Amino acid sequence: MIVIGHRGASGHAPEHTFASWDIALEFGVDYIEQDLQMTADGVLVVMHDDSLDRTASGTGCRGAVRKHTWAEIRTCDVGSWFNQARPDRARPHFTGQTIPTLDDVFATYKSRAKFYIETKNPTAAPGMEMELLRLMSDHDLRPQSPDDHTVILQSFSADSLRLLRSHDHNVPLIRLFPPFETNWTIRQRLRRVARYANGIGPSFRDVDARLVGAAHELGLVVHPYTVNSESDMRRLIRIGVDGMFSDFPDVLLRVRSELAATGPISQQSP
Repeated sequence: MIVIGHRGASGHAPEHTFASWDIALEFGVDYIEQDLQMTADGVLVVMHDDSLDRTASGTGCRGAVRKHTWAEIRTCDVGSWFNQARPDRARPHFTGQTIPTLDDVFATYKSRAKFYIETKNPTAAPGMEMELLRLMSDHDLRPQSPDDHTVILQSFSADSLRLLRSHDHNVPLIRLFPPFETNWTIRQRLRRVARYANGIGPSFRDVDARLVGAAHELGLVVHPYTVNSESDMRRLIRIGVDGMFSDFPDVLLRVRSELAATGPISQQSP
């Protein structure tokens, strides 16, 4: 059962910053997550929202990411908001954290991390998938076989995943489902998903043993998001999910270790 640091260790540090990923890796996560946005000049940057408004501050650091060039937003401060929102977890070095490019993330961590990457709003950013694959190639991160899971790609967009699959038959792909999907509707779509993806990423609230069993019957892994309570972590591990996202991966790692001591934890390969 893999542990994915959601936007790094975003319960402990500002999301999608080097500070957050560093903490997640110090905890010992299996994967660090990156959400992708594309700038006006085609640079892939790591930010959850399509807008700068929630997490960025500084001159010109407002509005849609895709309407700014990389040069215009590269100095935006994306750490100070966390110190203000979470004074109990504030750290001086969070102030001044900047928006990372995917290129820099790969360069910084490729020798010591595995990556779980989401194409966000791909219809609004034509070319995102090809630029992602290009950067993976540049950093020697394209899988040479289906058994190479150094990079896992995910999306809410089936079209984005199909495009990725058409250009790379080896990279593991995960189909995300939004929280308004029901357990029943997800199960009805599993056979279609299995034609182009290796697994599903539903909201943890939609996951029960029946969904896990149905997915496993089709060879699909189940990686629910975003699991922050110990009781939910324990329930999901016991019903056999193959991994999960958490803002507090340190807690999830501890729970996984405790349950592993009482018996085997199931895990399918993507």
